[in-house]
Amino acid sequence: MSVNGIHLDGGKGRAAAAVISATAVGLMFIGTPAHAGQISGPSGSHASPFAASRLDPDHDRDFDVRAVCSAAPRPGRAACFAMKVTDPDTYVGPHASAGGDSVRTITPLGYSPALLHRAYELPSGPGSGRTVAIVDAYNDPHAASDLATYRRTYGLPPCTTSNGCFRKVNQNGGTSYPRTSSSWGQEISLDLDMVSAICWHCHILLVEAFSPEISDLGKAVNTAVRLGAKFVSNSYGGSESSADARYDRLYFNHPGVAITVSAGDGGYATSYPAASRYVTAVGGSTLKPSREARGFTETVWGNSGSGGTGSGCSGYDAKPRWQTDGGCARRTATDVAAVADPDTGVAVYDKGWAVYGGTSASSPIIAATYALAGNPAAGTYPSSYPYRHASALHDVTSGSDGSCSPSYLCTARIGFDGPSGLGTPKGDAAFTAP
Repeated sequence: MSVNGIHLDGGKGRAAAAVISATAVGLMFIGTPAHAGQISGPSGSHASPFAASRLDPDHDRDFDVRAVCSAAPRPGRAACFAMKVTDPDTYVGPHASAGGDSVRTITPLGYSPALLHRAYELPSGPGSGRTVAIVDAYNDPHAASDLATYRRTYGLPPCTTSNGCFRKVNQNGGTSYPRTSSSWGQEISLDLDMVSAICWHCHILLVEAFSPEISDLGKAVNTAVRLGAKFVSNSYGGSESSADARYDRLYFNHPGVAITVSAGDGGYATSYPAASRYVTAVGGSTLKPSREARGFTETVWGNSGSGGTGSGCSGYDAKPRWQTDGGCARRTATDVAAVADPDTGVAVYDKGWAVYGGTSASSPIIAATYALAGNPAAGTYPSSYPYRHASALHDVTSGSDGSCSPSYLCTARIGFDGPSGLGTPKGDAAFTAP
């Protein structure tokens, strides 16, 4: 059965997709989808922001999902939050129907740009001349070519070095790149593809840090801002520590720049730099097609065999003045959310097609949505914008990423909660400057 052009019959081992016509913009899109430690918060929880390295959601002794990066071993060092679907046994994302109940098996499986725009009601035209920066560790020598394949497959405008749309630099702004890492390379591909999926006309700046140390990644953030990016996505994190206030001052306090950070994949737990009061902490959702008017339903990604979004109460970072929830005296994560469940994951090209998830997907989605909404106002913190426009978000009201007290830090409710923040995009209005 299909609803809104999306085949609803997910199923074990079914990998299917079809051609979706985006006639409104004259594009043809091919294929659609188918814990480093938390500091004790009010609940006394000591969880981890990292999902297990390999996951078996359906308990069939077949690892269906794996974390791309190993957990960070200590505070001050980060790991990426990308998760790859290695066997689609438990995949329940939408499968596009070629007509009626028939399903064409063509790759890529996973959410396409067209469906992400449909799910989040995003405009297709804005973004020209705006630069979204991606900060990751190590080098991906295939970044440009993989990006070109993704964009060409979905009919997106070319974004290349030669046409000035794509640029890659090291953490100092030079072209002597770090050593290659296949793990972080997959993270880079996920990030680049999600920016492309959301902001079709944005320029993309990839800044590669020499290591996953927060000190190197933070320098890369500073370089991205120095080179003119007004939107900076960070799909990594590690455990909180007493050094975080210093990291905040040195690397993440950039008024007038929208800095987004993934909240983590291990369920109820906080991580840094998502816990920084200066950034937009991005949680994760499970996004499924439905017969409702929107065409999709969204719940908190959590309490599943494939991991769960991070959330919680920071042990160190002060509460920003625009957060008013009473259950956490310090900074509460998260602020907003987007799709992150690998079982309803996104299509990514990294020397081949695969489905990816994790809050590594949701951070670049939100960064690019900020870019659609326009440049931030000078001297402001864009993480405050959704709090001014909460009605312009899809409120996620069901699901949980763990057990906690007070319960809203890990369980969805009407209005603000820890796992989904204020909600997911409903257009770009919630991300506009005041």
